[in-house]
Amino acid sequence: MKNTVIIIFALCLISFQSCIVPKKVVYLKDMEPDKVYNTTLVPPLRVQKNDRLSIQITSKNPELAIPFNPDGGVYNVSSQGAVTNVPTANTNKGYLVDQEGNIEFPVLGTLNVEGMTLDGVRDMIRDRVVQEKLISDAVIKIELMNLKITMMGAVGSVGVLDVPDSRITLLEAITRSGGLTANAKTDKVAVIREEAGGRKMYMNDVEKMDIFNSPTYYLQQNDIVYVEPRSGEMTPRETQTLTYFGLITGVATMVLTLLNLMNN
Repeated sequence: MKNTVIIIFALCLISFQSCIVPKKVVYLKDMEPDKVYNTTLVPPLRVQKNDRLSIQITSKNPELAIPFNPDGGVYNVSSQGAVTNVPTANTNKGYLVDQEGNIEFPVLGTLNVEGMTLDGVRDMIRDRVVQEKLISDAVIKIELMNLKITMMGAVGSVGVLDVPDSRITLLEAITRSGGLTANAKTDKVAVIREEAGGRKMYMNDVEKMDIFNSPTYYLQQNDIVYVEPRSGEMTPRETQTLTYFGLITGVATMVLTLLNLMNN
């Protein structure tokens, strides 16, 4: 009877230890090796309120572009009439899209850009400067300056991601944040997005390849990614206590097993 109690107690301790072993996160586990899957087109980013746009106009005649580039540097004109540009410190803060969806652009005035793609804004400005005979050969470069993604919940590193190349996927954002923790619900990866004057939550499952077809697989500016945890996060003190308890139960299990063998 005594031996039976010892064995049952040891098994209970082993079972408890197995419960605290972290769950392994497996991404895209339903994808098959060597099988080709169709890809979806990358949706273009669209301008939102409070975005900042970097817009630069160049021309074969640099003096024509001066009024459009207040932060483009200092232009020098030689005695022969040659125009050269001397770059200054980068003070370009971009053009802020106001609450009406407009930007104030030099010479052209107020431009409504909300909802347009970056290519659409570029084409609109180029058409204006050509039609108004301001620059016939304008080359326009436009970039979104504030593509930031907020990462929250059960990820390795909570915080805000800056995206310099204006494109990031949900899986890339998770990877840059240290991946999912063992406490993450892999089928509860939410993306909260501003749409049509409101906010909408999309739910994703990183263990399924359907994530590639999600409307939030390609993230947009101001998206919030929240990974739901399985349980409340432990404090560092609680984690340390649990670690010590695991060591103690392991030693206790070993001692009880040895005592049981000696009694036999």
